[in-house]
Parts: sequence; structure tokens; C-alpha cells
Amino acid sequence: MAEARGIPFWSPEEVDAALTGTVAHLQDGGILAYPTETVYGFGTMIDREAVDRLVSLKRRPPVKPFLLLISDTSMLARLGLQVTRSASMLVARHWPGPLTLVLPGGERRIPERLRGPEGGIAVRWTPHVGLQRLISALGDPITSTSANLPGQPPAIAAAEIASQWGNDVANGTIRLLDGGRLPVSSASTVVDCTGRVPRVIRPGALPVSTLRESVPDLIEDL
Repeated sequence: MAEARGIPFWSPEEVDAALTGTVAHLQDGGILAYPTETVYGFGTMIDREAVDRLVSLKRRPPVKPFLLLISDTSMLARLGLQVTRSASMLVARHWPGPLTLVLPGGERRIPERLRGPEGGIAVRWTPHVGLQRLISALGDPITSTSANLPGQPPAIAAAEIASQWGNDVANGTIRLLDGGRLPVSSASTVVDCTGRVPRVIRPGALPVSTLRESVPDLIEDL
């Protein structure tokens, strides 16, 4: 069996070299492992078949959808997602950044498997420069979920993914982008913007007090 190794994805030159093959892998329905601004993630294109492959790989419960990563806000309109007034205030202040927004809409473009219990689609504009370039080159968002098996901590280094999914990396089922060891950080804060009042449904890297500077009526689940 071939050794499970990642593709360098650190310097601008390495990102450039990885783009063509990575875009082709995604367009062929493949699964990608990649660094983000927080932890390593798994992702695919947003079509149903690719998402189902990722669900199987992750052993993901059906009620837990994946979020989408975008490289600019123009992708929201192409997806048919509705940016509410509170969401637009948060976008203006905190994107790109570790803030995930749950937005209404997207019924015609996004599979229902990606819709959460709040009735919306979770989306984040990643500040990771290499990932931004990849998503821009692809021209579409990618799904995102932490790269770990249930009950295991999220991976913060490519070697951790290679050790758990070595066969899948070696045979090309997973294309692994190696962006180095990531610093330990909090997950993104998740805000539900589908209702009349925005609501924090997962605390994270951005504290509620900071978000309330943009949307004073923000509430937090207890």
C-alpha cells in the first residue's frame, strides 16, 4: 500500500500548485481534508451524492448537517440564501472570520441534507487565505465538518488525519492538504439568523459581548 501523505498547502506557491488537482478531485465527487482558521476539516461539493459520501465517512448522525464555506459574499446570492438585517450587520463587522451564520433560503440550490433543525443553512466566509483561493478557483462553496471520528478531538495536523484514514488518503478517496500544525483555537461562534431575533446557538471564538456591538438584540441559548 502507498504511504498516506498530504499535499503541501502552506506557502502561496504550494497553494498554487495544489489548486488544479484539488478542484478536479472535488468536481469528481471526492472528499477533501483541509486546514481552516480553526481545525482541519473534511469537505466536498454540495451535491447530494458527494455529501452522502462524507456522511458515510464521518459516520455522521442524519440530524447533524454540515456547514458551507464560501470565499466571498457574492456566493450567498448564487445559493439563494437570504441575508437578514441582523446577518448583514454581523457580516459587515466579522466576515471573513470565525463566525458561522445560519441563513434562510437556498431551497433550489442546496440539498435538504444540509439544512439544519432551525430551517436554515449554516455558512461561513473563511479567513484562511489558501482555502479562500481554492473556493474561488472552484467557483462554488464546499461543505465543512471537523476531521475526526465521533468521540475523537478534531485534527489540528495533517498527520492525525493520515493516521486515522490512511487507506482512504493513500488510495485517493481523501485528498489531504497539509497546511501544517494549527494552533489550538476555539470553534467558530454560530448564530441563527432565521428568526425574528438573532440567536447564538453555539458559543465560540467570538464572544457574545462582541457580537452585541453589531446586533444589540442578540440572544444566547442557555
